Amino acid sequence: MTASWRYWNPVDIRFGSEAVGALSKEVGGSRYALVTYGEPFFRDLAERLAAAAGPAAIVIDDVLPNPECRHLDAQAQRLWAGNEPVDVILAIGGGSVIDTAKVLAAARDGFDAVMASVRGDADGKDLSALPVVAVPTTAGTGSEVTCWATIWDVVAGEKHSLAHPGLYPRVAIIDPVLMVGKSRDLTRATGLDALSHALESIWNRNANPVSCRHAVFAARMILRDLPKLLDAPDDIALRTSLAEAALGAGLAFSNTKTAIAHNLSYPVTLRHGLPHGIACSFTLPTILGTVISLGGFREDSLQAIFGPDLARGSDRLADSLRGMGVALRFEDYGVGAGDAVDIIDAAFLGQRGRNFIGQKEAFLATAMGDGLI
Repeated sequence: MTASWRYWNPVDIRFGSEAVGALSKEVGGSRYALVTYGEPFFRDLAERLAAAAGPAAIVIDDVLPNPECRHLDAQAQRLWAGNEPVDVILAIGGGSVIDTAKVLAAARDGFDAVMASVRGDADGKDLSALPVVAVPTTAGTGSEVTCWATIWDVVAGEKHSLAHPGLYPRVAIIDPVLMVGKSRDLTRATGLDALSHALESIWNRNANPVSCRHAVFAARMILRDLPKLLDAPDDIALRTSLAEAALGAGLAFSNTKTAIAHNLSYPVTLRHGLPHGIACSFTLPTILGTVISLGGFREDSLQAIFGPDLARGSDRLADSLRGMGVALRFEDYGVGAGDAVDIIDAAFLGQRGRNFIGQKEAFLATAMGDGLI
């Protein structure tokens, strides 16, 4: 009996230079909202776009690095309350910008409806889903090809995920030129976020052969080229490589969602302020060390990345991360052993933890052995 599986992604992907020219065709003649950052680089892009396609009906440029629910509520009110409706939301920026755009696209009937959906108080089927055009300016989150967005509640110490099939962006325009010159820290964090997406989509109960092919492509390219890019941030060939890899990782986990590394990361980000890309990657070698005998296409995929000896592959991954300045112990980020065990226990109970195909006992044993805890 053959295995059955399904892969689907509806986003119209455009990859290459001249993003502003493509954007003018997508939003020209429409009433559009622009979600972006308020920095000079993005203001210049907005001005060039306005010259080519007309000005945005409203600009939201106060996006937070981790979009927070109270701030999102205020942004939704600015977009929708008393204003003539927009036809499309254009997001130009990193994953936080694209996530914010998706939340706003779902909040036409009020932000309370969005929160009711993510908290499980409503099924979310009636949420609005305004078209989104996504232009990522970092190579990391893959949000331009997924249908979910992260919402943080800092006061409650919670992270929520908004998911709705109508929130896949209508178009993703990926121009590596827009990524040139980003800082070393941002490049490292976003690149490692993409690596985590790729690997998390493999050791995942929802993995399929197509998602794994995207993941293998992405992980191999990131491990090869991210260290080089950190030393040559203006290299357009390397930026193109990482942009392709981050897209591949996005196409992989768009069908699987993430797994245990992400559930482990959220408390470390919320309580200790660790950037998301670092928080979800410093546990990857330990996780790899617990899944070395998965079998089937998942093990084949990991071996295509790390070689036939996955135990040695885990060591090489650890060396690679250390070489990029990533510490590999909870205590390096201010998390004591007791708190780390509590985080692990909670992570395996969470939705992303349940996506993980490994076992908590094996993970704890490996974590104790390699010094993660």
